[in-house]
Amino acid sequence: MPFAPLLPRQAGHATLRRLRAEDLSAFHAYRQDPLVGRYQGWSPMSVAQAQVFIDEMAQARLFVPGAWAQLAIARADDDALVGDVGLLVAENGEYAEIGVTVAPAAQGQGYGCAGVAAAIALLFEHTDVLRVVGITDARNTASARLLERVGMSRVETRDTVFKGEPCTEWVYARPR
Repeated sequence: MPFAPLLPRQAGHATLRRLRAEDLSAFHAYRQDPLVGRYQGWSPMSVAQAQVFIDEMAQARLFVPGAWAQLAIARADDDALVGDVGLLVAENGEYAEIGVTVAPAAQGQGYGCAGVAAAIALLFEHTDVLRVVGITDARNTASARLLERVGMSRVETRDTVFKGEPCTEWVYARPR
């Protein structure tokens, strides 16, 4: 299902929308920041790679089982990109995973929470997933607080190795 009719979606002072070409500078800047990327599954990319990614996500279909789709989180007042949210519907369609990245200048202002809440609502409105999960490193307390603010509960703790470093991950879930 293409997401053109589903987006943009207002979420308080944020807007959930497609990534687009004019987001390149802001997207590349926060995706290059090592502090922003520390707990993220993505790696920094060149400007050219970021442009290709944005172009792909601008046309990507939403809710394709097994395929991540990235949406922009923008300020509602001026539509400037402040972050992005990733959505993955599991291959079996039973659950979805969500991830979020927020630019340093926009952190702590509720943009991530608004974007994630809007993305969860989209998933529950347009798929049959039974729950949405979010996984965060236990050291990433801001992410854990965000997941709790959108109504997710910690359901699992697991020890793992992430980016070559031992860590503890917390798995959060929110049922339909």
